[in-house]
Amino acid sequence: MKRIIPFSKYFIPTAIFSFILAVLGGVGYLKMGFNLGVDFQAGLIQEIQFAPTAFRLTYNGPGNATISFGRNALDIVISGAAVEEVTHRFAFASHPTQADLVRGLRGIDGMTVTEAAPPNTSTSWLLQSAQSSPRLEANNPFLVHYLSPDARPIDIADVRASLLPLGTVSVQVLGAPTERRFMVRMEDSELGGSRSVPAEKIITTLEDSFGDGEVAVTRSDYVGSRFSKQLSDQAGWLLSMTLLLILIYCSFRFKFQYALGAVLAIMHDGLITVAFIVWSRMEFNTITIAAILTIMGYSINDTIVVFDRMKETRRIYPDDAFVNVLNRAVSETLNRTIITTFTTMLAVTCLYIFTSGSMKDFALCLLIGMTAGIYSTIFIASGFVYFWETKIKTRLGRKHLKTAPAKV
Repeated sequence: MKRIIPFSKYFIPTAIFSFILAVLGGVGYLKMGFNLGVDFQAGLIQEIQFAPTAFRLTYNGPGNATISFGRNALDIVISGAAVEEVTHRFAFASHPTQADLVRGLRGIDGMTVTEAAPPNTSTSWLLQSAQSSPRLEANNPFLVHYLSPDARPIDIADVRASLLPLGTVSVQVLGAPTERRFMVRMEDSELGGSRSVPAEKIITTLEDSFGDGEVAVTRSDYVGSRFSKQLSDQAGWLLSMTLLLILIYCSFRFKFQYALGAVLAIMHDGLITVAFIVWSRMEFNTITIAAILTIMGYSINDTIVVFDRMKETRRIYPDDAFVNVLNRAVSETLNRTIITTFTTMLAVTCLYIFTSGSMKDFALCLLIGMTAGIYSTIFIASGFVYFWETKIKTRLGRKHLKTAPAKV
């Protein structure tokens, strides 16, 4: 016979411990607030990529010249009132190296090319900055960047340190570390009523630290306060609707007290995760919301397994006390809970070790939330149901004493 662990003895101490953790999280939030990521702040957004300059283009010929990048080719379009429109297409397959491409570009009348990268640079590494105008001019060189696959990753701490002179600037990693892509945001309060000047200042400040021509802008946009507030409201509604749907499902699947216990356990896991986010100063962004929702789904899965075993055990032992039924059910599902959670944690741990940026924070939130999920399933959800059943039993006993006929 499997050993039954008396978990019910620890319901009160664990409830006190969880209450203390929740209070500490609330104190941290009131004292420091969230370290909001770029998703929840109104202001200027720039997606940048640290990529050296491959070559510079200027045009001093007849008409106007514009440049456009495709997936497989680079196009130069010559147009104007005094010239016939013509398109010069340079397919990367026919021009595999920068030397080949530069040789073809110099064949255009009025085109000047200044090389900055080695001639054997692959044209498949080339990329265009969205900050520069696609129109080629004589006095304003157009920069074409490149990124080698073996380029050294850029640490986000170095990017943040270089942007300190600009004030409050949020930085977030985009993509894999080898892509060297970041999202930079300046709040409305730091813009000073202008959007274009801070955009130029961000690039200039970064180039002062990382080198002239080393930064390419892949996207530049402005997000208003209305959109950021709408995103915050949607996140709150999403969490609230998740709890409501879980409450409805568990009420039909079990009893109302079980549903309340399940929702209380999920809220507990969310509060513990939020407390960790607040005190660790981790960025609170849409990835964090996704992690909290994932934790909720994982936690309710464990809780439903335990409640289902309680229901089955009570049917097998109808005359047994509820506390014995609860301890037996939790003890019988303990191995399953630990093994499944440990297996999932192995994958999440690998995700935490071998990734960086937002994905690393996502994995860390999952590790904290899964640990809290095991704890809340055993002690919070089960403890709430136990105290509810005990209270109902005591109330029914008192009612029976009041209505029972006096013995002569």
